[in-house]
Amino acid sequence: MMRLGTGIGWRPEIADAVERMPGIDWVEAVAENVCPGHLPDSLVRLRERGITVVPHGVSLGLGDAERPDPGRLTALAERAEALGSPLLTEHIAFVRAGGPLTASPRLEAGHLLPVPRTRDALDVLCENVRIAQDALPVPLAVENIAALVAWPGEEMTEGQFLYELADRTGVRLLIDVANLHTNHVNRGEDPARALAELPLEAIAYVHVAGGFERDGVWHDSHAHPVPRPVLDILTDLASRVSPPGVLLERDDNFPEPTDLERELAIIREAVEVGAAQGSGTRISSSAEPLGVTREPATPATLTTPVAVAAPATLAAPVTLAALAEPVSLRHETPPHTAQTQIQTQTQTQTQSPPRPQSHEAAQTATQAPLHQRPRPGTFDEAARQRLALAQAALLSALVAGTPVPEGFDRVRLGVQARALAAKRADVVAKVAPELPLILGNGYRTAFIAYAQGHPMRGGYRQDALDFAEKTLLGDRAAQGRPRRELRRWWLDRSGPAPRRTSRLGRVGRALTRR
Repeated sequence: MMRLGTGIGWRPEIADAVERMPGIDWVEAVAENVCPGHLPDSLVRLRERGITVVPHGVSLGLGDAERPDPGRLTALAERAEALGSPLLTEHIAFVRAGGPLTASPRLEAGHLLPVPRTRDALDVLCENVRIAQDALPVPLAVENIAALVAWPGEEMTEGQFLYELADRTGVRLLIDVANLHTNHVNRGEDPARALAELPLEAIAYVHVAGGFERDGVWHDSHAHPVPRPVLDILTDLASRVSPPGVLLERDDNFPEPTDLERELAIIREAVEVGAAQGSGTRISSSAEPLGVTREPATPATLTTPVAVAAPATLAAPVTLAALAEPVSLRHETPPHTAQTQIQTQTQTQTQSPPRPQSHEAAQTATQAPLHQRPRPGTFDEAARQRLALAQAALLSALVAGTPVPEGFDRVRLGVQARALAAKRADVVAKVAPELPLILGNGYRTAFIAYAQGHPMRGGYRQDALDFAEKTLLGDRAAQGRPRRELRRWWLDRSGPAPRRTSRLGRVGRALTRR
């Protein structure tokens, strides 16, 4: 039966090169950049050749406090069906906050932000994932993200959080080893421990990407070569499990096709080295149905070492057919799950682990077998509101300049705010390429200054219009010809329809451009 194999992220800038690359078994396309009724010719040709195409969503917001938007779910479903995809992937992240739950203006991050690893956030995320699973025509896999900031008061490690998510929902996991490296540099988290705690049998496939370090902060740019530490994490993962697929992500600063082919060869080699190191001890994902789960062990502290027991016999490698089944985690000793409240005193773990000291509702949630925990709509709805308030406070500090919430690193939040502004500038430049041409070298500086005080109030096209309007109204508005061209660009796009122009008007405009 077919496995995904080795793939690359399909992007319009490298579409022709991807079609010609040898050894490409599958590709991944950003879902929001694909129109179901007008698929890019390159993707159509790849599909005709039998190349699997997986849509990868970036804006659903499964980690948002609000439930997933039905319109966004419908759009993702349409793309999966149009591409004939065996599965669909998204991120464990929040991308917007505010709105009815907080009685405040809705804010858009324009990027992926981390979900706090708390019981409240996990309960909300699990329900959101179930809602998405019910709405989608193919299995869903969710990706761990890179983070510049850490939430205060987190109750679980990343591996523990992902383990419970997979066990409670049956969702598959897309593990990004570059993001594990990012979180190692930025948050001090151990990639090896994360891999030890992960439900390896739930892995759908793996992402590999490059980045860069600046002033002690790792930026997951997807615009640089894959560094050795990321390849080492990939090798470690491949020594523990046979991944169904591995994919190279590249979103910008595209090198020559031969350089991409060389990176793919290095990635294959890293997987082969891991397979050789783990021969006889590797496991594979389970294709058994969800339904029989076991009660998780309770840790003494969050720093208790975790050892994941290997199965007695090796399972068969994961196939695309297996991806269609919900994951069951019952054959492996589970990693320790976090206490609902972090204890003030250190406890010593014994053969019979102590139960978490918490209020009665939390005890019920953590002591019951996972498959008996509350289904969607039955958990405390106040959890959504608590999460909504926390996310709105953080996002407002990042994009609207409000005070930094208590417990966060102010310096690191400043780095994150500048990164979000730079990301917006880059995306708007692609959505509205005329703006950098009109404003020249001053575009990026002007946009970042604008972004730090003006949150997104819609998509990137609306952001481009808002930026142009603020620039025209500002004291330092472009002068002379750039100002005239910017005003004309804004007028042509800000109304419900493009302005109607006569032939004489077009001639006049042509003369004024000289």
